[in-house]
Amino acid sequence: MPGETLNAPALSRPVASAEHSLPRHMLYSIFARIGGSGLDTDAFETLRASYRGGFLGKAIAYDNRQNEIPGSLIRSLRWHPVRLISFLDRPYYYGAKKKYLDWIASRHLETGHYDLFHSWSGDCLRSLKVAKRRRIPSVLEIPTWHRDGGKEKVGRPKIAQPAASTSTFQRWKNRLLLQRKRFIQEYAHADLLLVLSEKAAHTFRVRGFPEEKLFYLPRGVDVERFKPGKRPQRFRAVFAGALIRRKGIQHVLEAWHRLNLTDAELWLVGFVHDEAKPYLKEFWRDNIRVLGFVRDPENYLSQGTVHVFPSQWEGSAKVTYEAAACALPQITTREAGDVVRSGIEGILVKPGDVNAIAAALEHLYGHPEIVEQMGTAARRRVVENFTWDHFRTRLLDAYETAMRMAR
Repeated sequence: MPGETLNAPALSRPVASAEHSLPRHMLYSIFARIGGSGLDTDAFETLRASYRGGFLGKAIAYDNRQNEIPGSLIRSLRWHPVRLISFLDRPYYYGAKKKYLDWIASRHLETGHYDLFHSWSGDCLRSLKVAKRRRIPSVLEIPTWHRDGGKEKVGRPKIAQPAASTSTFQRWKNRLLLQRKRFIQEYAHADLLLVLSEKAAHTFRVRGFPEEKLFYLPRGVDVERFKPGKRPQRFRAVFAGALIRRKGIQHVLEAWHRLNLTDAELWLVGFVHDEAKPYLKEFWRDNIRVLGFVRDPENYLSQGTVHVFPSQWEGSAKVTYEAAACALPQITTREAGDVVRSGIEGILVKPGDVNAIAAALEHLYGHPEIVEQMGTAARRRVVENFTWDHFRTRLLDAYETAMRMAR
């Protein structure tokens, strides 16, 4: 079955059966665009599965940037009335847009003839309630972890109520925010939760979720776009991703500064956020190259020796798939996903362990033969397990599972 070669967690697996139970008319909603990069790619590949399967009823998103799936099947909210409050600070405007998407999707579920609903955590509480009431099976995709992380369930102190003096306008704004309880309620209302990695699954297990409600759905990668290039003559470590603390950029910079490797360089490929600038100043070396955000990450990953990405918190980092497809061994964390197995496709370190990051960099710097072995294994792993074809096959299995659960 799909996933069994991944050393994956023992999550929900479809039972082999001659009887298929795919939906006939699915509604999909997402706070993203269809087509493009990042989450937009995930949305497009998801819709490809349902469109090619002949059961895409309607998709609701904030824009459509592809031509394969007919525009008649996609409702774009690009010109939406929430734009009228775009002057609000980002958290309020962001929350308002997500709740508007949810309202639109809920109306479709109320008036349409859908037999499956698929949406994303934070996007769909109202819609999930409608689906539950109308007995429409629902699939909720979790992009990261349980909202409360991987901690055991503990009592929470009551949050103080807003002071009576709070203005009416501020109280109205506060209702736009996405509160923790919204996510928790979504988890409860959905029939099936799609989790991207073993670490993500663990954060739900420790909160008491049964195995049958969790379905393991790792991401995919375009192995024709992301492919090996010529290995550079000098040692080149690449960090690809937003330069923020959560992704461990401060730990990469500190480790690199400690080593002072000769004939080596560090490429930083991603938007430089303000929180990273003090670390760039503190740990700067002249062999660091800041490239900023790029639209063609494959052209930079394919020129690297290793990929270093010690993220502290991800669902399943897309860049780990992309780097592996480019045959780069990776220095990363279990928190970044399941693409890398330590000692095979790279080296796993604990988040924040600068000594381990430095030791791994130094080890690969001094052993080019291990770089080649791990790089070859990394490319093989994604080709055999993590293409978008693999993703779509697993997704259809998830849909069948959700449909069976609802019987």
